[in-house]
Amino acid sequence: MAKVTDVRALTGEALAGALDDVASLRIEVFRTWPYLYDGDLEYERKYLQSYRDSDKAIVVGAFDGDRLVGASTGAPLTDHADDFAAAFDGTGLDLSQIFYCAESVLLSEYRGQGVGHKFFDQREAHARSLGFTKCAFCGVQRPADHPMRPANYRPLDAFWRARGYEPLPGAIAQFSWKDFGDEGETPKPLQFWIRDL
Repeated sequence: MAKVTDVRALTGEALAGALDDVASLRIEVFRTWPYLYDGDLEYERKYLQSYRDSDKAIVVGAFDGDRLVGASTGAPLTDHADDFAAAFDGTGLDLSQIFYCAESVLLSEYRGQGVGHKFFDQREAHARSLGFTKCAFCGVQRPADHPMRPANYRPLDAFWRARGYEPLPGAIAQFSWKDFGDEGETPKPLQFWIRDL
């Protein structure tokens, strides 16, 4: 069985040096349900640049020996304000107090070893150390009758609730990407979940 040997926070030069591997992981893992993301390395490098540019960003890496097999990212929500600020209109929340837990990607053969909890533990600890009072993330919403939904798919809602997160009513972002088999990008709704730290 494939085994994760280490899960550790990467910042500064270590973070910058891992971003191409994070990009490859995002492309591979997000190809599957529910994201169905038809990604490319050039877009990924542009997207991940914000983590290189932010002195408050974190990448938590899961390793099998020296190989990065999973990664989880986080940064202040204000670093992503252009993408997500509209979703928080009317919530009364101060975006400067929210740390955004972005993606968690882990190769399928390494799942079931508690890595998801370690990803959240380390990002939440990082957010607390920087003085943030809340953590949030968002998850794509797909129709229950979507033709590509696997019969054995289990949503992560129970895992997220066990971590103390709840959906934030009305906080739904729109983000566009190209699904496999589509001609171009289409907008997708992403529901924000939030918890106090």
